[in-house]
Order: sequence, then structure tokens, then C-alpha cells
Amino acid sequence: MAMAGRLQLIFSPTAPVAAAAPCHRQSTPVWLKRPDPRSIVAAASSSRPSSSSASEQSAATISKGKTRRKVTLKLTYLEINSWVWEVQPQGQGLAPLRILVDPLVVGNLDFGAPWLFDGAKKNPSVKALGVDELLAPETGPDLLLITQSLDDHCHVRTLTQLSARAPDLPVVTTPNAQPVLASLPTPFRRVTYLEPGQSTAVSDQVRVLATAGPVLGPPWQRPENGYILMTAHDGHGLLYLEPHCVYDRSFLETKRLRADVVVTPVVKQLLPANFTLVSGQEDAVDLARLLRARYVVPMSNGDVDAGGLLAAVLSKQGTTQSFEALLSEALPQVQVVDPTPGVPLQLELDISGADDGQST
Repeated sequence: MAMAGRLQLIFSPTAPVAAAAPCHRQSTPVWLKRPDPRSIVAAASSSRPSSSSASEQSAATISKGKTRRKVTLKLTYLEINSWVWEVQPQGQGLAPLRILVDPLVVGNLDFGAPWLFDGAKKNPSVKALGVDELLAPETGPDLLLITQSLDDHCHVRTLTQLSARAPDLPVVTTPNAQPVLASLPTPFRRVTYLEPGQSTAVSDQVRVLATAGPVLGPPWQRPENGYILMTAHDGHGLLYLEPHCVYDRSFLETKRLRADVVVTPVVKQLLPANFTLVSGQEDAVDLARLLRARYVVPMSNGDVDAGGLLAAVLSKQGTTQSFEALLSEALPQVQVVDPTPGVPLQLELDISGADDGQST
């Protein structure tokens, strides 16, 4: 479950554990053995057609001989805050970019204090995944992307095994995570720390821009990161992620940022007295409006089997269905695509005529 940084006052940093002995790697990750249940085509026009009508429009565009630009996103949700993303630009000979996001596959989420909180994933196939599957040779990641410095994003037990087996895996993260990464028994060798507003090329086709996320601690502390994946040559925003639905409106508006796909929580998670740990609902609608999204992909990072004292006082506000109703009323052109954990969700984005109007 996503834990806001204010819990930093409760949880002390988790000490790294010794690297586990290498195991035999599976040749194919579990999630790649399943067929994609959906393949959705997103048109570049302001109207958002259904999958079938978009396909018809695509065929019509080709028949008229127009030049088209397409990017295919394949998003696999691994519960809590973890994802495997694949970005496939159009073009012969262009390899897909595979990104591992906030991985947590070794043990439960307990912040080093299981008596206070102990969260386990629910989906059996996702729960069975380990570092071996993540690093399978044919489908291993090209990039490790970490949003925040707390254990539900920067999970020490998982990162200890990842860094031991793939120390040269490129990492992009917030400077707030530097103490955690530096303390790993085998530190990653290629780490790029991005402040909000900074960006870096992660392939010939894709850049990652850091955006401002929540402040974990006193108000003068550096915020954690959200990210926008964008095309390298023209800065077209493909996908935005911030796992607490906390964002700096001024930052997004000033830079005129946009993203075709917004990945965000939509169900609020609250402590007593309506103290918000994770936002959603109307804030997620506003985020989709700010970024001029075509799709919202909800992440259910509070949907875990939880125990401990803190789990007894946590509550939720809203549902995915109530969010869809809010979004339909405010932004009827935007579609909600709810992922099934462990099953790839494929979005085909036609960005041929998109007018970004954003600066980085």
C-alpha cells in the first residue's frame, strides 16, 4: 500500500539485509505467459473514440496516405506501487524500452515494523514473482525507476537482490533515495538523481522528466518525484505517474505539461480525522484535466492483505466506480482503463497530429 511520507515520523529506515544467493532464472516471466486481454488504440484528435471506432479511423488514415506516428505502451501492474512498462516506438529496428517501477517482490511491505503495518499482495501469480522473473534475460528491464525514498517505493529487500544480480542496471530516482541506495551491500553503479523539473534521456526515443510529488517531512524538504515519459525528439508526453495522486498544480501548469496516459490512485486512503495518506477521486479528475489525458489507468495501491496496528485505523474513501462517474461528468472524452494485476494492458497511441504545447 502506498504510505505517505508523513509516516517517516513513524518508521525508521530499514537496514539493508545481506544479498541472497543467486537462484536459477525463469526463462519467461509469469505475466508474459498470459495473452493481452485488451489492445486499445488512442487517436490524436480531441475526441476519444472507442477501440473499434479508433481502429476504423486508423485504417482510413492509412488509406489517405498520411504519415502517422505511433507508440505502443504495455503496462503490467504488479500491485502496491510496482509496475513493468514497455514502450515501443513505431519504426523498423527500434527495440522496446522496458522499465521496472518501484519494485517490491521480496517479502511483504512492513517498513521494518510488521507489528505496526504488514501488507501482502493479493494476486497469487503476482505474489509468486521474484527477482529472477524480473531479470529474465529475454525480457529484463532496461531501466529501474524509483519515485520515492520510503520502503513502499524504494524497497530495501528487493533492491538488495536486484543490485546484487544487476549492479549495472540504470536507475533514475529522487535524490531523497540516495542514502538508501548507497547503503545497499552491492550499490547500483549507474544512478541518475533527478530533481523536479530535471529530465534525462533513457533511450534514443524516450526521455524521463521528474515532476514534484509529495513532501515527506517538514515543508522545506525536497519533494519526492512523479515522472512523465516523453518522446525524446519533440517532448510529447506519453505517460505520467505519481503514486500518491499528489502533484504541484503550479509546476504542471507553468511548464504546460501533458500526458496521454495518467497512472494514478483514484481511491483515497485516510487515517483518523480525515488525514490523507493517498489522494484520488476529485483530485485524480483534476490531474487528468491538467495533463489533458486520453486515458486514466488506476492503481489500487491500498488493496492489500494488511495487518498490524496501523491497518486497523486506515480507511478508504471512494471507489473506482465513483471515480469513473466523476470523470465521466467532468471529462467525458477521457477513458478509464482498469488494469488486472499481472496481466499486460496494451495502449496504442497515435500521436501523429498531437499538439503538445509543453516546455521542458
